[in-house]
Amino acid sequence: MTATLISLISIVFGILGANGIAIRYKNRSFGFIGNTIAGVFGSILLIKSFGRLGFNPQTIVIIDTVSLPLFAINCVVSFLGGALAVFVMHYLKNKLEKPK
Repeated sequence: MTATLISLISIVFGILGANGIAIRYKNRSFGFIGNTIAGVFGSILLIKSFGRLGFNPQTIVIIDTVSLPLFAINCVVSFLGGALAVFVMHYLKNKLEKPK
């Protein structure tokens, strides 16, 4: 497995997290496309932010071996990043709406 493949798998987990939260909390949904975009950016942002702790794709693949515990942490963080992105987008949407 290469670092690129691990990055793509992480993005898929972010998309799953965003769409999963949107299914659970229907009032926070932005539609499939909006949730997917939130999942991609949320996943990337959280992995880039916390990747220096040792579970970024380059660290997971060391000398042609895959560290499964680090890969699992990477997937969980990506899932949470996608889920958090939906909540942040909903919060920002409510803040930017003009009162009627």
